[in-house]
This record gives sequence, structure tokens and C-alpha cells, in this order.
Amino acid sequence: MVTGGRVHCDALGTPVCIPDRPERIVSLVAGLTEAIHAIGCGDRLSGVSAYCHRYVPDLKAPVVGDYLTVDDERLAEIKPDLVLLTTGVQRALARKLSSAGYPAYVLPLPSSIHGVLENVMLLGGLLGEVDAARALAHDWLSSLRSVRAVAGSRSRAVFAELWFGRHVRVPGGLSFINDMIEFAGGRNVFGGDAAAYMRLDVDGVAVRHPEIWLLFSEPEYPVDGTALMLERGWDRAMPGLRLIEAGVEPDRNMIHDGPSMVKAVRWLSERIAECA
Repeated sequence: MVTGGRVHCDALGTPVCIPDRPERIVSLVAGLTEAIHAIGCGDRLSGVSAYCHRYVPDLKAPVVGDYLTVDDERLAEIKPDLVLLTTGVQRALARKLSSAGYPAYVLPLPSSIHGVLENVMLLGGLLGEVDAARALAHDWLSSLRSVRAVAGSRSRAVFAELWFGRHVRVPGGLSFINDMIEFAGGRNVFGGDAAAYMRLDVDGVAVRHPEIWLLFSEPEYPVDGTALMLERGWDRAMPGLRLIEAGVEPDRNMIHDGPSMVKAVRWLSERIAECA
């Protein structure tokens, strides 16, 4: 990738004009915002999403939107020279910003930890910080491997259930969450499914024989795992099932693809060990 001119954005199928060293960056992706700080470019952030402050506590950049919307007036005032988004549900917003003349660059939603690290390298290219991005990717992967080494040969069967607000999804084999579970010493019982995020089939969980139920929910719509287990009858169908509840805090967030995922994997590894 060469910056300082027209860079082709595959996700949008259009060229994007980006300077060699973008100085007014707007990141609407929390994982990318955290990575930007990790490679020492936090001072170049001019706008972020409403969720980015969870992962960079001392973040000074103003909030200009959330995952699906932006404040048009505030964005116009910033005059960003780079706007970062991802594919998936953000694609429509990216197209809107691109049509309005903003330098929107869309990175692909990662299907594995390798996709996460690939995005770090793409980010380094966009920012003109390839060496720093490569160092971050190397340290990141090394840290994950260290957590896996501590887990040893342990591999507990894990069923992961993710509540995005009121929408529940189950990560399959084509999600980086599958890899997070494996690094923590678990085995995603839906890891053999060629899908990223699937709809929940309540009756189809027990036949996978999970030992651990990893349940993620957000503070805006909390889910009571114990009550849900009773409601579904899983206390009878799977009497030995152990519940591990995750959340949006950086040290136990299983859906975040920023550098703090290492903390979350370490946290999960410790919880899985306790279940043993």
C-alpha cells in the first residue's frame, strides 16, 4: 500500500485520496482506535465513535458518531483526511461518507486472528507507520501464544453466545472469536461451521455437548445467564454446564478486536481453568 495519493479501497470499489501522514483521522471502529494509540499515533485522532473510550480511557478526541451514524456538522468541522470504517453493517455509512466527498477507507471484518493482524498492517500502511504496526502485530500474536502455552493441552468444549443489544448470535469457525476461545484453551463447539455469526438454535446446543457457556451481553441490554439457563431448561438438559459471563470491559470483552483482546483471552483462560 502506498499513501500520499489515490489508494484503492476494495470494499467500496473506489479510489481514496489519502496523504502520506494523515493528521486528522476519524475512527468509527473501536479496535482500530485502540490500535492507533498502541502504535503511538493517538494524537492524530480527531474524531471517534461513542464506543472507543471504553478501550482508550484517556482518549481526548471528540465523539462524532456511533457504529452506524455520524454527526454531519461535527464531521464537517473536523475536515478529516482519513475516515476508518469496516465492512458489514458499516458499509452503508461508508458509502454515504464517500459519496459526500470524505476520504473513507473500509477495512474488512476479520474472519480470524490473522485477519485482525492483517488489518493492523493495513492500518500501518494508511498511517505511514508500517514498522510500528508490524511490531504491534508481532507482540500481539506472541502474547496470545503465551496465553495458549499456559493453557497447555487443555481444550474444554465452549458454546459462545453473543448478545448485540437484543440480537443474539453464535460465532462459527469464520470469526476471530473462535480463535480467541482456542487461545484461551477452549474449543468452540460451533467452530467447524463455515460461518461467522449464526442465529441461535436453542435446541441444537445440547447436541454439541458444551462444557462451558460463554455469554456476552452489553450494559444497555444486560442478559441474566442464570435466569436464561432455567428458562431454556438447560439446567436439566446440560446439568454440568458452567456459565462464564463476559461484557464490554476491555479485560473480558470477547467481541473486541483491538490490542486489549489479549487481556480478554487471558481472563477467559483463567475462567476456563477454574471450571476444570
